[in-house]
Amino acid sequence: MQNDYGVYATHALVPARAAVHRPAQLSAVQGAATWMPYLTAYGALAEDGHLRPGDHVLLTAAASSVGLAAIRIARRIGAVPIATTRTRAKTQQLLDAGAAHVIVTGEEDLPARVRDITGGEGVRTVFDAVAGPGVNTLAGTIAPGGHLIVYGRLDMRDTPMPGQDTFAPVSSRFYTIHEVSRDAQRLRRGHAFITAGLADGTFTPAVDRVFEGLDSIVEAHRYLEGGTQVGKIVVTVTD
Repeated sequence: MQNDYGVYATHALVPARAAVHRPAQLSAVQGAATWMPYLTAYGALAEDGHLRPGDHVLLTAAASSVGLAAIRIARRIGAVPIATTRTRAKTQQLLDAGAAHVIVTGEEDLPARVRDITGGEGVRTVFDAVAGPGVNTLAGTIAPGGHLIVYGRLDMRDTPMPGQDTFAPVSSRFYTIHEVSRDAQRLRRGHAFITAGLADGTFTPAVDRVFEGLDSIVEAHRYLEGGTQVGKIVVTVTD
């Protein structure tokens, strides 16, 4: 936890169980951009079996580092990733990252587009970083027996239980990376899965911008809050 172990420093002290080996082919910057996004997406989509070959998965905030990792993990599993974005500005980048379809939520009817893409069936899984009242709309895109996995809270409003009015057969849950990082066996499996993807080129660390030196922390946070990035923001340090 960042509250217990601060890492905005030239040197950091963390529990050994929280560290993993960086593959030799990755630079330090690439390594910094790999584990949080890929382990987060791995645990929700691959480890828990919520995604299978041929399944459709809907990814919100898809241009985030976790969203991009989820696209690539879905592809590796053999699933069909559907990315959402609020504007068209990031559409081509999402397609280049491997999204099979991109839905611009600021211009398109999300449930209608999902029905068109899936032939009316809906998706098996929604992997959502937003939460809030919008989960009701997301639930309307899920096939019977499917899953809503909420892993972020970009919308700070209350998050309702989807289907409470219609009793839709959809399971929903909140999820965090700590379900993997605090379990030695799950972390070992996740490390093996991600390392294999890095080795064969299926997985690529997505680095949007690098800021040099701890003096740039404020600038880096302002850039992050601007919401224009596609991938991870990395701050380098010097001894």
